[in-house]
Amino acid sequence: MTASRQPDPGSAPLVEFHDVTVAYGRRPVVWNIDLTIDEACLYGIIGPNGAGKSTLLKAALGLVPLVGGTVRFFGLPLAEVRARIGYVPQRETVDWDFPVTAMDVVLMGTYGRVGWFRRPGARERRTALESLDRVGLAAVAGRQIGRLSGGQQQRVFLARALAQQADIYLFDEPMAGVDVRSQQQIFAVLAELRAEGRLVIAVHHDLRTAAEWFDRVALVDMRLVASGTTEAVLTPENLRRTYSGQIEVLEELGWAVARRERTP
Repeated sequence: MTASRQPDPGSAPLVEFHDVTVAYGRRPVVWNIDLTIDEACLYGIIGPNGAGKSTLLKAALGLVPLVGGTVRFFGLPLAEVRARIGYVPQRETVDWDFPVTAMDVVLMGTYGRVGWFRRPGARERRTALESLDRVGLAAVAGRQIGRLSGGQQQRVFLARALAQQADIYLFDEPMAGVDVRSQQQIFAVLAELRAEGRLVIAVHHDLRTAAEWFDRVALVDMRLVASGTTEAVLTPENLRRTYSGQIEVLEELGWAVARRERTP
């Protein structure tokens, strides 16, 4: 188990978005978002399709340009702390026919320490295998990634992030298209990361599991609608403002509240 990493008292926020605006062409996708996360927790970014959730994460990582605003990690620009930030993209953005094994993919998480032009050694391979074991996939280390199920593929990319041994993890729809068993395993590992003092930020679409798993959430619909503790933010009024009163969303909230009440 990796040692816990708690932020120093009085330090800068772990992540801070200030007036962040992103546009594709002339169409704004994210508009003037201010959001501060100052503690290790499971943090959900939630909202309707096309609301800019994934774009917000990509903007934080410099994968799409900002029209305006800034993003800071530990009070510093990304370039100064990149090795401390782990990222798991959406599964559909990956070429699963690429001829690499699960172990090859996870070893990529160690490149930040050994460098891109050095071969990972025994220590890195041990880290990669431990990461695969942590997500329940040590037995498929030598299997080509395209031969894995959707849930296994997502867990391989989670293992790659674990091998990086970052302080902050950003996940883009980690539960999309995966089976229930994989969802439970992924959430369990994310909870372990939180217990180790790491911040996990995940774009998520399922309100039922959001209410069950996340400590804090932000509702986003191009703009920031609300942010704070899960109980305070996932209210009918906030959801109406975010989802324009879609009936099925309010029904999901009812399920989520009932499920949370049954949890000891």
